[in-house]
Amino acid sequence: MNALPPSFASPDALRAAFVTGLRRLIGNPDLGALVLVMANACFDPAIRAELETPLRRWFQELASRVRDELRHGRPPDEPPDDLLVFLKLMAIGFDGVRLTRFRCAGPWEIQFNHVRAFRPGRMSTEGGTGVHVPFEPSGFHFNRSFLRKETFWSGVLAGRRVDLLYNKFPFAPVHALLVPERKTNRPQYLERTDLDHLWRLAETLGAALPGVGFGYNSYGAGASVNHLHFQMFMRDGPLPVAAPAWRHNGGVDAYPAHCLRFDRPEEAWRTLEQLHQEAVSYNLICLPGCLYCLPRKRPGDCRPPDWSGVFAWYELAGAFTTFNSDAFGALRTETIEAALGAVSLVP
Repeated sequence: MNALPPSFASPDALRAAFVTGLRRLIGNPDLGALVLVMANACFDPAIRAELETPLRRWFQELASRVRDELRHGRPPDEPPDDLLVFLKLMAIGFDGVRLTRFRCAGPWEIQFNHVRAFRPGRMSTEGGTGVHVPFEPSGFHFNRSFLRKETFWSGVLAGRRVDLLYNKFPFAPVHALLVPERKTNRPQYLERTDLDHLWRLAETLGAALPGVGFGYNSYGAGASVNHLHFQMFMRDGPLPVAAPAWRHNGGVDAYPAHCLRFDRPEEAWRTLEQLHQEAVSYNLICLPGCLYCLPRKRPGDCRPPDWSGVFAWYELAGAFTTFNSDAFGALRTETIEAALGAVSLVP
């Protein structure tokens, strides 16, 4: 096996590369870069502590520039989504933005993610039909020039060229978007070679990075960009879906959502092919040597709970983001399990 690139040699190496990339963005004149760094800093207290002083100064400089432009009737030359999020941050001020908080309710994880609450909706709320929609060059995708600065690593992993972009509104540790062969403009639709690469990648990285994994949202299952990508994370502990008590892991407890576990990629592909043929949307969680598949209803067929957004791979894996601090403290096991059952597609 070829040696891994230095940035993936250990958890400390990956975290260091992750933070170094964030630090390089500080001082960038684009509002989107500020939003990205601030969201990642607010998710991780260690990153916030390391970057707080230059981040505060950067925020104040950009806020002053935006106020001056607006006073003189000059609309800031920024992508509308970035400008809207930054104006919301300005409204509450640097010190008004809260760090992400975490707690558990029974086996479930809950987080109050303040900055992610400001994230603009893209296609994740679309209903539509099918699980394959052609790539749209004029739409939002990862080849947009203003996203180049959000890439913190590019190279070959597990035999395939990939780009790793920061997740602009993270909800998982060391949260990145892995885009294979970015310039081929593939839509968010899996082929067998993609699954095989994902499986190989999880096993390869898992040997050096304990807790690494990948999430995938098919079209109609919470995917917000129709450009083939996976969400990479590195956790200190397993996701709730991986707990041994669940029936799909050999335990006795029934998971509230229909969950299929596969220990070989060829078994998983047979099921995914069938889901594609039947136009059934699904979420995947790929861990070293194991893949969970959760067939589910589309956003247009089930209304998201008022305490969260559209459920995607993270929620189907048993970890939930809420944008309301009151809901964060009030959520109970029964409410969470009912929401999981409501989105699940039971055979």
